Amino acid sequence: MDALALDPVLARTCGAALAVILLLGAWQKLRDLAVFEASVELYRLLPERMVPLFARLFPLAEAVAGAALLFEASRSAGFVLGLAVLGAATLAVAINVARGHTDIDCGCGGAEGHTRLSWALVARNTVLLTLLTLGAQPGSERALVWIDYLSVAGGTLMLITLYAAANQLLANHPNLAQLRSRS
Repeated sequence: MDALALDPVLARTCGAALAVILLLGAWQKLRDLAVFEASVELYRLLPERMVPLFARLFPLAEAVAGAALLFEASRSAGFVLGLAVLGAATLAVAINVARGHTDIDCGCGGAEGHTRLSWALVARNTVLLTLLTLGAQPGSERALVWIDYLSVAGGTLMLITLYAAANQLLANHPNLAQLRSRS
């Protein structure tokens, strides 16, 4: 057994949380495809004729990545696809923030679609990429027992709750800044 191998509870917790986050993100985009397509267009990174196709394929790739992370046999494919999806989204946000183009919705679907582009969003996505990398690890060879599965479930719920809280903070930040400037 490798002394540096990740505990399988931690690996499975990260993988399950990222699977849920990717699946929820895909569902939120597909639920209101017109809004997501408008967000993609506002990024101004693709030719106009490519926007509708991208807006349909991106959430499907996100959903496939999330589903693949749930199963041992497809975890590595889910990691690669998840890395591509999250990496592309993070790069697109970073390019627009660097250009000063921050007054648009991120299109990520969190906090009911009211999150503006910011370096904080890039940082959040970097944390997600790190969790994805941890979740793709096979973990140590130790066998899991019943309490480990409860730990995975609890840890997954905790990570999803932290993700939701971070999304809400990102969505509310511009409003808070505006309130502070008034006082």
